[in-house]
Amino acid sequence: MDQELDGTVRALLQKAGECNAFIRQDVERALESMVQHCTLTRSMSALLAGGLGHLNSVVRKCAALHLSGLVERVGAARLLSGAKDLTDRILPAVCKLVQDSSQEARYFGRRMLLFLSSHRDFDKMMEKFISAKDLPTIRDAVFTLKTKGLGEMPQDAPSARGRRSLSGSGVMRTSSLTRDPLSGSRYDTPATHLLADRSEYVKQMKTLLNSKDFRERIKAIDQLVCDCEENPALVIGSLFPVFDALKARLQESNSKVSLRALESLQPIIALLRDSLAPVLNILIPAVVDNHLNSKNSSISTAALGAVQALMHNIDNSLLLQPFCSKAQYLSGKAKLDLIERVAELVTELYPRRPQLVEQKVLPLFWTLLGSSSNSGNVRMSTAKLAEALHAHMGQTLLESAASQPASVQSELNQLLRALQCLTDDLTHG
Repeated sequence: MDQELDGTVRALLQKAGECNAFIRQDVERALESMVQHCTLTRSMSALLAGGLGHLNSVVRKCAALHLSGLVERVGAARLLSGAKDLTDRILPAVCKLVQDSSQEARYFGRRMLLFLSSHRDFDKMMEKFISAKDLPTIRDAVFTLKTKGLGEMPQDAPSARGRRSLSGSGVMRTSSLTRDPLSGSRYDTPATHLLADRSEYVKQMKTLLNSKDFRERIKAIDQLVCDCEENPALVIGSLFPVFDALKARLQESNSKVSLRALESLQPIIALLRDSLAPVLNILIPAVVDNHLNSKNSSISTAALGAVQALMHNIDNSLLLQPFCSKAQYLSGKAKLDLIERVAELVTELYPRRPQLVEQKVLPLFWTLLGSSSNSGNVRMSTAKLAEALHAHMGQTLLESAASQPASVQSELNQLLRALQCLTDDLTHG
């Protein structure tokens, strides 16, 4: 099939521009099948050749939709590896779509940009493969996406037009969401998904997660866990809108719902792993900002469990910056928990990424040492961080402290002396 792919995809994309809703639905189904079953590089090449520069905005939107699915399936690590015919093609294509005149095409371009921007090599690859003229625009777009999020999917995307009559005609495929998958145990396996259409999945999940009935919201959370197990590709292809909706459940005042949402994160994180990287900026604040300090022990325990699940399943280098930031600005038990998690990240990451650790952790460490208002508990957690840093940096830690105020240097020396005394006592005890 790969030999005929370019011509086939070009013909399918041309059909996507037609008015007949049934034809458009069949086109999308065929292109989705291509993304799932054909060679990844050939599929990408065919979509770029057949749709990226097309004059019809509907065709460009259709190509962008399926290119987005392909990008999420291949993963940022492979696409940003610098490999010929991958990085040098996908980054300029995404750049072009981000600036497309079509709102729908722009949406999928921005979605791909946000997905790729979570990878550590993104900035380096951007400078290499994006023109100097476009680079400031793309950097601004990345900053906006990371601070404000992707936003709502445009009403027309994907192929919402002409689909209104399908649900009543018997043509629309059914989803496990429309059944009662939770009649058995809490995480019962649902029937196989027949609905591969992401826009309809997003619509149904958002409806259920935002239901006025808290019991329906809890069912929707459990359904999401089932979907992550049974059809992870569908969930990964719908990350931003689905996890935006889940964030609202994590933050809501009904403790039964927020607890269930927190508890669901452990299996979700274990199932999706690094695929969750693009939505860490949604998940981490929703978990740590309020729940680690909760007086409800079940909620605080579930929140800490979610944090630990992130550390066990996600590339730790992606967690370092948000954990350091939260450890600096939060208070109470949340601050203690996060300082200690940062200490664990230092132990894990320093042998592999010493510069990253020094860049992200030392500013937090100096701030903690220089704060006279810290409680005894914060000092104990800071001592654990000092121990982790000194174990890996040794004399370099003291040399780095030389540029800090005298009070910071004094506090560091006191901590290190106390740690040495403790070590000596244990050795001779």
